[in-house]
Amino acid sequence: MEVTILSMTPKIIFFAFISYTSLIFFVAWLTSRKADNQSFFIGNRKSPWLVVAYGMIGASLSGVTFISVPGWVGTTHFTYFVIVLGYVAGYAVVSTVLLPVYYKLNLTSIYTYLGGRLGRSSYKTGSAFFLISRIIGASFRMFLVVEVLQVFVFDHYGIPFWATVVLFLVLIQLYTLKGGIKTIVWTDTLQTTFMLLSVIVTVGIVISTMHTTFGDMWHRVWATDYSQIFITNVKSSKNFVKLFLSGMFITIAMTGLDQDMMQKNLSCRNIKDSQKNMTLLSLILVPVNLIFLFLGAVLYLFAAHIHVATPELTDQLFPQIALHHLGIVGGVIFFIGLISAAYSSADSALTALTTSLTIDILELDKKYKGNEKKLKKKRQRLHFLMMLIIICVILSFKLINDKAIIAQLFTFAGYTYGPLLGLFSFGLFTKYTIKDKWVPLIAVSSPFVAYFLSQVMEFLFSGYKTGFEILIINGLITFIGLLIIRRKTNTIIPRQV
Repeated sequence: MEVTILSMTPKIIFFAFISYTSLIFFVAWLTSRKADNQSFFIGNRKSPWLVVAYGMIGASLSGVTFISVPGWVGTTHFTYFVIVLGYVAGYAVVSTVLLPVYYKLNLTSIYTYLGGRLGRSSYKTGSAFFLISRIIGASFRMFLVVEVLQVFVFDHYGIPFWATVVLFLVLIQLYTLKGGIKTIVWTDTLQTTFMLLSVIVTVGIVISTMHTTFGDMWHRVWATDYSQIFITNVKSSKNFVKLFLSGMFITIAMTGLDQDMMQKNLSCRNIKDSQKNMTLLSLILVPVNLIFLFLGAVLYLFAAHIHVATPELTDQLFPQIALHHLGIVGGVIFFIGLISAAYSSADSALTALTTSLTIDILELDKKYKGNEKKLKKKRQRLHFLMMLIIICVILSFKLINDKAIIAQLFTFAGYTYGPLLGLFSFGLFTKYTIKDKWVPLIAVSSPFVAYFLSQVMEFLFSGYKTGFEILIINGLITFIGLLIIRRKTNTIIPRQV
């Protein structure tokens, strides 16, 4: 007899939570022994590339893919897969263009490059845009997962939303406080494992419950509209060319120009290991994301099979089916996968934000150079401060949860990562110097100009919908703005590549 997880598992849910969290803290204890500031920032550049690659799967997926992508299948079908193919091209650019620059300059924070190439204002602007982008992005991801946990689990015990948020962020703060990136490289491997295991087991349980086989289910999915991948309508925001280019530039910006993602790569022993990590990651993400899309289609078919209405909020499809209709095993596996997503959504972000605030904004590594103890103390205080900021942002998101989080995340990232894309592109692919003091104005203005253009294009081109390509438009506007403020002299400086 199938029993729903909420009616029978107060102790099981608590046991699963405690067990998994204890495992995370045990790994943190093992990896953070003898950790210093360089361990926190770049893992002493001793991280095995294969471990980094595997762990980054979970970091790349996080709660967004775990929750939103399966539900998204109901409205956008498999069109997200085109974005994933764009990711592969984007990772190739990161591996061949950006990583050589970062390793040649021996960077701890990637935004240091902007200071050496364009000037101090450019450096501070890039760092500030990363802080804004990552705080919002990490908070969105964390909010998505905590919201699901709250609705389907913690509300059952009368625990308020704010307490759930504080609980998870405090736990994450504690296990990342000492070891930083050295710890996260290894905890990410656990999170990746449990997220993937959750998806695979869920598919297996659904197939078994429907008394069919994997092969038959595969054919059923591909026979439905859910399997539609390519949309050729140029006006559609889901046009396959737009999605491919968007995926490519999303990866370049949100991975290659993101301290959070690059900090793991920079912890590898050398550039060759880092490039191998990046290549393997890009190839693995293709089948992994296809599995998540397949899961979404399977869940919709299962809902129809048992005559259950799908939720209006697509982000609740996976948790509703897993927790109410897949019995003990399905519910517990989903819950552990969701906890993994919760931790992976914020742990590396918290570390990267602390790193950028410490090195880029406050420059404490220079102020306390040679004084490791003082730097560690200051860094830990900033780590706590970033935790408080993320908590406040997550709580504010409670008021604006009005559409799929993945769309909110990528739309917002198109505006905040665009200036970073423009700044790095200008630095890498031109030799011009600029009037550095004007860079903040260009960077802040670009998102507003991009938004205005998106509205104008919809009016002028009979309903043209701007999708995730807003990132490209925004980056181009920043690039043009930098050309306008370039110095008119013939002075040309060598590119730092």
